[in-house]
Amino acid sequence: MIRKGGRYVVMGLLNADSIAYAAGRAIEQFGGEVIYTVQNERMRKIFFDRGSSGLSQRDKDAMRIEYCDVTVENEIRNLFDKTGPIDGVLHSIAFANPKTCLGDHFYTNSWEDLKQAFHISCVSLAPVTHFAQERMTRGGSVVALTFESQVAFPYYNWMGVNKAALEAAVRALAREYGKEHVRVNAVSAGPLTTKAAKSIPHFAHLSRTWKKMSPLPWDPVKDKENVAQSVVFLLGEYSKKITGQTIHVDGGVSAMGGQLLPSERPKVSKPAKALKG
Repeated sequence: MIRKGGRYVVMGLLNADSIAYAAGRAIEQFGGEVIYTVQNERMRKIFFDRGSSGLSQRDKDAMRIEYCDVTVENEIRNLFDKTGPIDGVLHSIAFANPKTCLGDHFYTNSWEDLKQAFHISCVSLAPVTHFAQERMTRGGSVVALTFESQVAFPYYNWMGVNKAALEAAVRALAREYGKEHVRVNAVSAGPLTTKAAKSIPHFAHLSRTWKKMSPLPWDPVKDKENVAQSVVFLLGEYSKKITGQTIHVDGGVSAMGGQLLPSERPKVSKPAKALKG
């Protein structure tokens, strides 16, 4: 799947509970080299160094971490100047001020917050892809992380708008860079418990909604690994003819109409069935 010895940039590391970290670990397990990015040194100290108690200092020291603020084009350019040739990029970056862009009401007059959220969560994918593809001398893959944007969820508000725009950007970038043998796709994951998710008002309500709609069991903690494996698939060699797509890794919620009936809800554990001879 992952090109052995290939180099992959995982952007948006927050701490060891983040999807970015889970994806990076999966890439390494398949023999890839990972370069992580954090917004700046302050963010690294607050969230990664202090918030990754499950990692030893030796584990942290072994990771290659670069700094990149995706709202500053020169920082993106400089990042890929440092990486040298690469095979893929994961864009695991999004932000919206939860006090103004999320919550009980959709309307806000905090225009600067709206512009910042759009820039970070959507627009940044374009310069990242532009400068990354220049380093993909053998072709490559860019994967962005999104969330179900075809319907409106309570409290998610403007981030839902940004995710819809991000998916449109994925399609446009796939068209632009296909000639360079660069694929651009998105993974739309179900709700996952991360530091970033905790800033979403009433995140627990969203998780409960998933349990009522998902035909497959959905675990907001453990299913980070399943999302990471799908990212690895799209970054790797087995997805060479997939581009411009949003792949849903959400237990099937995006395909359901309304809540499941009691008889349809997934069992707590998969029952063992005897094979017939």
